[in-house]
Amino acid sequence: MRRWRASSWSDPSAGLTLFDPAGGPARCRLVVAYDGTAFRGFAAQPDVRTVAGVLGRALDRVLRQPVELTCAGRTDAGVHAWGQVVSFEAGTGLDPWRLRASLNGMLGPEIVVRSAEIVGPEFDARHSATWRGYRYTIVNRPVPDPFLARFAWWVPEALDRSRLRLGADPFVGEHDFASFCRKGPEGTTTNRRVLESSWVDLGDDVLRYDIRAQGFAWQMVRSIVGTLVDVGKGRRRPGDILTILRSRDRGAAGQVAPPHGLCLWEVGY
Repeated sequence: MRRWRASSWSDPSAGLTLFDPAGGPARCRLVVAYDGTAFRGFAAQPDVRTVAGVLGRALDRVLRQPVELTCAGRTDAGVHAWGQVVSFEAGTGLDPWRLRASLNGMLGPEIVVRSAEIVGPEFDARHSATWRGYRYTIVNRPVPDPFLARFAWWVPEALDRSRLRLGADPFVGEHDFASFCRKGPEGTTTNRRVLESSWVDLGDDVLRYDIRAQGFAWQMVRSIVGTLVDVGKGRRRPGDILTILRSRDRGAAGQVAPPHGLCLWEVGY
């Protein structure tokens, strides 16, 4: 009979634990999903609850040693993830299947490790990524939906689907996104290459915006969505998007969409 414990999972008949003593040093990759509602973002911060803080403490407890986490994308407060990727240096002979089971028993369903695997020493969740994909969900009905309220932005005014699609097209390609992001530290660039920018009508007045890029600037996706919603409402023309991009003026773009509609969906390597 197998036994659960907070710090390990063992099979008394086989003497198995989270670690195989015969193994060597390991680097581990986790694919993590989380409901970001109650977190102040991903990155660890003193005295506030973050995804990295909660996940890191659970890993310390399970592995009985401190670990330093690297993530593919530092999501903001209230933003969710389905395909966040995390990597860290582990001890010798780590069993990723048992690690996943232990973490999910401690953290699920708010944080769920979808997969865990041993990867090569050169892998880095952030620097090895070639693209990141986000999804933004909107409920476009006269009344809100209590079952989607945590994960979608309720926009009661009717949105023109064709205008949304036309407005999304100009973002594809390499541009300076200074009009669509918060200014970063001095010396950083706001140039980004977008690989996909499209709307999907999911039916029942639920819309999803998909955007995939090699990288994103701070609040870039939410600023794009907020401006596209203005286009969908008829407050701006689809043709205004290119003009806004070229202006490199944050004041020329629309509002920042709320964080709870945004989800880090997938990371490519």
